[in-house]
Amino acid sequence: MTTPFPFTAVVGQDDLRLALLLNAVSPAVGGVLVRGEKGTAKSTAVRALAALLPEVAVVPGCRFSCDPASPDLACPDGPHEAGAGAGRPARMVELPVGASEDRLVGALDIERALSEGVKAFEPGLLADAHRGILYVDEVNLLHDHLVDLLLDAAAMGASYVEREGVSVRHAARFLLVGTMNPEEGELRPQLLDRFGLTVEVAASREPDQRVEVVRRRLAYDDDPGGFAARWAEEEAAVRARIIAARELLPSVRLGDGALRQIAATCAAFEVDGMRADIVMARTATALAAWAGRTDVLAEDVRQAALLALPHRRRRNPFDAPGLDEDKLDETLEEFGGSDDDDPDPDPGPDGPGGGGGQPEPDDAPQGDGDTGARPEAGEDGQPQPSGAGEQSAVRASEPFRTKVLSVPGVGEGAAGRRSRARTEQGRTTGARRPRGALTKLHLAATVQAAAPHQRARGRSGPGLVVRRDDLRQATREGREGNLVLFVVDASGSMAARQRMSAVKGAVLSLLLDAYQRRDKVGLVTFRGSGADVALPPTSSVDAAAARLETLPTGGRTPLAAGLLRAHDVLRVERLRDPARRPLVVVVTDGRATGGPEPVALAGRAARLFAADGVASVVVDCESGPVRLGLAGQLAGDLGGTAVTLDELRADSIAGLVKDVQRRAA
Repeated sequence: MTTPFPFTAVVGQDDLRLALLLNAVSPAVGGVLVRGEKGTAKSTAVRALAALLPEVAVVPGCRFSCDPASPDLACPDGPHEAGAGAGRPARMVELPVGASEDRLVGALDIERALSEGVKAFEPGLLADAHRGILYVDEVNLLHDHLVDLLLDAAAMGASYVEREGVSVRHAARFLLVGTMNPEEGELRPQLLDRFGLTVEVAASREPDQRVEVVRRRLAYDDDPGGFAARWAEEEAAVRARIIAARELLPSVRLGDGALRQIAATCAAFEVDGMRADIVMARTATALAAWAGRTDVLAEDVRQAALLALPHRRRRNPFDAPGLDEDKLDETLEEFGGSDDDDPDPDPGPDGPGGGGGQPEPDDAPQGDGDTGARPEAGEDGQPQPSGAGEQSAVRASEPFRTKVLSVPGVGEGAAGRRSRARTEQGRTTGARRPRGALTKLHLAATVQAAAPHQRARGRSGPGLVVRRDDLRQATREGREGNLVLFVVDASGSMAARQRMSAVKGAVLSLLLDAYQRRDKVGLVTFRGSGADVALPPTSSVDAAAARLETLPTGGRTPLAAGLLRAHDVLRVERLRDPARRPLVVVVTDGRATGGPEPVALAGRAARLFAADGVASVVVDCESGPVRLGLAGQLAGDLGGTAVTLDELRADSIAGLVKDVQRRAA
């Protein structure tokens, strides 16, 4: 068995370690969501915590880890008589991103249930994690329905498995820890709210601390056992402190003053619902127990707010999580309770504070702002900067609500909320023979398949005689997420007529829609002498919005280069994610410049998309009294349809694409 990296040997990351320890003291806090860049010891700290937890007593032979002192009355392996149990280390169970629903919650043997009336149940990962840790790396990449099941079990402390009227329930109380890299996409706000605490982690910028991280990691890799032995005393001390805090926790007093501070803080920061108040109360109580106190102080409330509120304040996916600490201090001072002897927040060495809040980001760079350059005529006769022809980025106009955009046909992509697809979730549309393990039984089709053979099989009792060949898998239709690839003209002609603000606003609106519908998005821009992949396909709409906001404009219009680069992006993405269907949105006036026969070259590049059957739409940004109609010609080469910029602003790009695809079908 691999020796885990010692928890106490993790350098820095005070907030991460504190949040994990508070949940170890009081699992009712509700788990931890760890957000941060790659390589910041997220997984290392979680795995280290499992080795730190005290042993648990279990009923011998019980697959659901029942506590011998108070066994679960509804345990599928029960009933158990109270008595002495066997001790074993606390488990850490990892949930793979690609896990199936049956792997998570368990599976029923439908064949035996139909023919014998027996509830033959194979436990899943939720049963394995009972009274331990359930660790989900990259929780933001899990399918939504798995996240729903996971968080429901964490909230109720039990897992329910329902299959065609057959039901099994078992206890599932665990410390839920999820890690994620925000660059790869966000969780929905209602799912964020189900995690008790959240911490932001980042690599230290202090050279001395980085040196110590490398030194310890190299020492561990050279001799894991010896390295762990050198930290054994510290590990034992923390383990003993967890046990002492657990014993002290029922005696901790949460006074009316602290409760007023908690309620006032949640109200001041306008968090939705009451879950934040409850989580803050439990966290503050655990903080007091961890510090060895029986009274909750203002400093506990402050630290609880920094851990429990940042992720509950997001109003849209472009809001950065964080907390205004000055406002927090003012609220705590204003509503300081009389039963807090020391209301001033001054976290001691046992309660590192401040890490839950995030500093306000510096203003984004606005370009060199060189307004002294002599303007030259651009592609459409409008002035533009000389030299490289680059202008500073313009801000996007106000985003708006978009209509549903969908790709025609029925796909089989990742679960989402946009286009029609054959999925594991959704309405039942038919039945088929199962390929591999049966997951969704079509009961009527199964009975129909088995009924003609009952006499030949010697049926004598009330039950059906069902064979494996009789089972039918339900086919279901739901919704999938798509890849929306924006190909944006950032040349001088777009900036000269002040179109980019409107274009950015429309694209920003679609990004908001893509976040809600669980799409992947990508951004290709072309200007000057070539094209750039401003954002490779990703689920992070935050990253897409940031790239869009800082997009500069100017120079010539290498339209063919932009289309060819977009075609390459789709080709690579098709290899990585072949089931996800793309939609290409080209935003341009259609004017191609640079090189010999630029318009004809752009047409040949566009016909590559038509040959691949890629759904597409061209947003025509051409304006003025003289119109060349080049965007419409480009749309014809793409096999799509062109719409004007005025139509884009009036209705939305999403609604226009839907209309275009309906006409094309």
